[in-house]
Amino acid sequence: MASETEKGPADVSSHRRPKQPNPAYTGILTATAAAAVAVSAAPASADPLPDPNKKGVQAQVDRLYEEATQATEKYNGTKEKANKLQQQVDDMQDAAARQQGDLNDLRAQLGLLAAAQYRDGGIDPALQLALSTDPDTYLEKASALDRISARHSGTLRQFLAQQRALQQHRTEATQKLTDLRETRTELADHKKAIQGKLAKAQQLLNTLTAEERAEAAAEEQRASRASVRADLGNQASASQRGAAAFQAAQSRVGMPYVWGADGPNSFDCSGLTSWAFRQAGISLPRTSQQQANVGTRINNLGDLRPGDLIIMRSDLSHVGFYAGNGQILHSPKPGAQVRYEAIATSGMPFMWGVRIG
Repeated sequence: MASETEKGPADVSSHRRPKQPNPAYTGILTATAAAAVAVSAAPASADPLPDPNKKGVQAQVDRLYEEATQATEKYNGTKEKANKLQQQVDDMQDAAARQQGDLNDLRAQLGLLAAAQYRDGGIDPALQLALSTDPDTYLEKASALDRISARHSGTLRQFLAQQRALQQHRTEATQKLTDLRETRTELADHKKAIQGKLAKAQQLLNTLTAEERAEAAAEEQRASRASVRADLGNQASASQRGAAAFQAAQSRVGMPYVWGADGPNSFDCSGLTSWAFRQAGISLPRTSQQQANVGTRINNLGDLRPGDLIIMRSDLSHVGFYAGNGQILHSPKPGAQVRYEAIATSGMPFMWGVRIG
């Protein structure tokens, strides 16, 4: 899902919770509807670990959601790689087209030289070689350059250099195209894995009784109500860019989690953080693992400030914003919305923070 770049908030000094978005986005999805949304939508990032105390179907669903979001991080990274390869292929093809045009111009110049020499009594052997369909023949007999004028020799050398450069670009472009095809196959495999896990989660949810579904929906509602009431304290952000990105993320509270989405109306975890920082004028890598290794690392949770990134799980598969007072602002999992949540009860171990800007 393509993202849209929107201008970040003007006031970057405050991290107070902004006005909540349209209630249409803040309505709580039931567990069944949430899974259906996740299956039909496009990609997301890493999720919180399932609660080990949960039993039965819901525990299995949580585990599948966790696995799906971890697979989504792989999808996001592979998609980013595919996009870069596609750009490289496009650039190489453009360069090859320009070189072919230059080569055609030089060939035309050589043709004029040949015509002039023919009128004067015959075509120089060196020109015959250069105009042949087998450039290697010319290279093997490059000593023929000594038999024509310095001006003609320069044109011929330029022609041959362009031929070699064009062939090199075509060889490199062919290899990049091969890499791109392999990457797209890998991307399709990740997508299939994600959709398979979400479909299995949906099948499990379909086995719940009406009472069990209501209980799952009530749990999600409690989490959302807790988000609305979250006390973020009054800590100042440590960087202006971090404050601007955090304010942008706050404006997305209530938007749904969708795997692989990076805004502006749906997000996975790293999609939210990368979108928010784009609003602040900073381009972040796409995955949570990549974002874990940018900026300045903050190892102590107590040293974090609002707007710092917070990296969760031992495989670094979840990322959000530190919101202040022990809270994280994140897009947590399929079926949930962007929300505030206490780090201590999120079910995910804190690894470190990242300060940007």
